[in-house]
Amino acid sequence: MVLNYIWIGLIVVGFLFAFISSLITGNATVFPSMMNAAFEMAKTGFELSLGLTGVMTLWLGIMKVAEKSGMVQVLVKLVRPLFSRLFPEIPAKHPVHGSIMMNVAANMLGLDNAATPLGLKAMNELQELNPHKEKASNSQIMFMVLNASGLTIIPISIMVYRTQMGAANPADIFIPILIATFVATLTGIISVSIVQKINLLQRTILLYLGGFSFIVALLIWYFTSLPVEKLQSISTIASNFIILLVLVSFVFVGFIKKINVYDTFIEGAKDGFQVAVKIIPFLIAILVAIGIFRESGALPMLVEGVRKLVLLMGFNADFVDAIPTALMKPLSGSGARGMMIDTMKTFGVDSFAGRLSCVFQGATDTTFYIIAVYFGSVGIKNTRHAISCALIADLAGIIAAIFVSYLFFR
Repeated sequence: MVLNYIWIGLIVVGFLFAFISSLITGNATVFPSMMNAAFEMAKTGFELSLGLTGVMTLWLGIMKVAEKSGMVQVLVKLVRPLFSRLFPEIPAKHPVHGSIMMNVAANMLGLDNAATPLGLKAMNELQELNPHKEKASNSQIMFMVLNASGLTIIPISIMVYRTQMGAANPADIFIPILIATFVATLTGIISVSIVQKINLLQRTILLYLGGFSFIVALLIWYFTSLPVEKLQSISTIASNFIILLVLVSFVFVGFIKKINVYDTFIEGAKDGFQVAVKIIPFLIAILVAIGIFRESGALPMLVEGVRKLVLLMGFNADFVDAIPTALMKPLSGSGARGMMIDTMKTFGVDSFAGRLSCVFQGATDTTFYIIAVYFGSVGIKNTRHAISCALIADLAGIIAAIFVSYLFFR
């Protein structure tokens, strides 16, 4: 529903803006430009979707191997002690613990097709424990905010788009996204814990959150200490090495567990092809709307307004060109993806704005969509502090994305 309003709004507002501008200036050449932009973006959407097929097939094949080899279950065991303390209202041996951890583990590995069904299953199990069926429980809110903060270890889809658009090093956004999404998730956990009076000073929680925070702080300290000319090359090498290590590890563990790695890869790869084909109409629809909105002059005027405000406040405004992606992300994943692609296409895939838009895309998830789907699936009407805590996490992710992008790409 939200995406429907966004799509209609971009087209109608773009047309009205162009119509009023043409009446004021007496120049109607904007209308042919808008139609050309619509056709060009439709072509871009189709070409991108087809180009996604190869890389998406590769990654979903590898992820199927990870799933069958038990790597998802390994992640579940690693985070179990932390999660049992973040959800104190859930009985110790209740099966919902497994559903929650499987959902989070699937999200961390970028297994969106598996994460959503697991998330809906977990939300229904949490609803069974909820004494007030129309009001979100504390556990449901914590679970929703964890999903909305979008913690992802491997941002597969973003790297796929960067590959398709000709990025010199598609994985160079890996570490910046990892830092930004961790900050968003940590902020979400803290904000919910404060409202729900969860004691974050427990030894287990401090060990987990403190340990992860220390690693992130160490990464930031290390990269800030590097000379500018070495920072990006070392970051790129490290990012690609980590991703390749994960890929090889999944295959090796699958071999050790004596699963048929090749057949399992083929099974997942088939899903990759289907996903790439299914995305064509959705990607074309949103890109056409963005093309019309941008060519009408409405988007550039909005961006310039934000730029002037930022400059007036005395800050560097280089990040403003990527802001549309950040503003769209809480509302619509497809819309934000379209804005990200439009930014890379307009300013260049390896430009500062192009890279920052990718970091914005990977920093958080689609808050309002997740709230609508997860709470809607169990009939929750009173979301209590869920939206405010999720938006605080979104804001933290956006600020962190800007900070790390200036660190890595300027």
